[in-house]
Amino acid sequence: MKAAIYRGIHNIEIAELPDYTCGDDAVILKNLYSSICGTDVAVYTHGTGLGHRITVGGEFGHETICAVVEVGKNVTDFKVGDRVYPYPLLVTGDKKRAGMIGGFSEYIYCPCPEWNKSLYPLDDSISSRVGALIEPFTVGCRAARRALPESGNQAVVFGAGTIGIAAAISLAYFGCEKIVICDHSDFRLEICKKLGFETYNSQNDEELNGLIDILGESIGFGGKAVDCDIWIDAAGADSVLSAYEQLGKYNSRMVMVAVGKNRREVDILGLTFGQKSITGSGGYTPQDVMDVMEIMKSKRWDIESLITHEYRLDDLAEAIETASDVDRALNVMIGFCEK
Repeated sequence: MKAAIYRGIHNIEIAELPDYTCGDDAVILKNLYSSICGTDVAVYTHGTGLGHRITVGGEFGHETICAVVEVGKNVTDFKVGDRVYPYPLLVTGDKKRAGMIGGFSEYIYCPCPEWNKSLYPLDDSISSRVGALIEPFTVGCRAARRALPESGNQAVVFGAGTIGIAAAISLAYFGCEKIVICDHSDFRLEICKKLGFETYNSQNDEELNGLIDILGESIGFGGKAVDCDIWIDAAGADSVLSAYEQLGKYNSRMVMVAVGKNRREVDILGLTFGQKSITGSGGYTPQDVMDVMEIMKSKRWDIESLITHEYRLDDLAEAIETASDVDRALNVMIGFCEK
């Protein structure tokens, strides 16, 4: 089988590996579509140590949707042809491989198939292309849930990538009234507008005072604040935290889901007396997977519109380069299905 092996910065090998032999208690999965994660782009561009445990010499990719192609003789709950979402933490039986389950390989070996644990059924109403976005959407959904959204809340999401948009959609699903997505890419913001969100290009407004014009003015510990209950950082820019410290209103919540390595100073006095919170969000739970599937089944949002490019496995390096260009790409997909 073909498999993408991470060899280091700007170095991916499309290798030929031995085909899997299915064990009695296992199943073999064929990847149908795999999405390129922002972490994949970061590791390809800057090297390891960026959150996911991607190691040199290992298989690459973790956002995928699959079909069962072989079933062990002791397996009774699965059949050939089942479309499944493989939960990265459990599908390979090795939690250390959560970031490198073989999403950019032709096949994945699952030694521990179990419904709604290592593998989740994909509803017939969800296309395989959209299904390949379940993993990043669950990360965004988890970030939204960590913000403790309430009906009628106003929110701002920084970063119009797949996870940022997933967080915005999840906030709307959880009942938030008005959601603004901030980014520097007009290309991506235009897609957000078509999904029904307010947008703001904050490139020339590092202090983010323009958000007051959109969401209204409130009061915070430092005085004037944005009338915004929830701030979600899916961009990872230092300016976002600084703006929250300056413009976050009393009792507002900030969730940080963007991957970064920089240490940052926090104004503890302002956080305490402003009665604000800063929460981290990484990974997701089974409940998030179920919620994302309900979101996708609802058809309320055109989620497939996030996919701007599709490549074949042999062109993975080019696909990752494309995914890094925020002015012409949003989600980039690797397709394994025959046209």
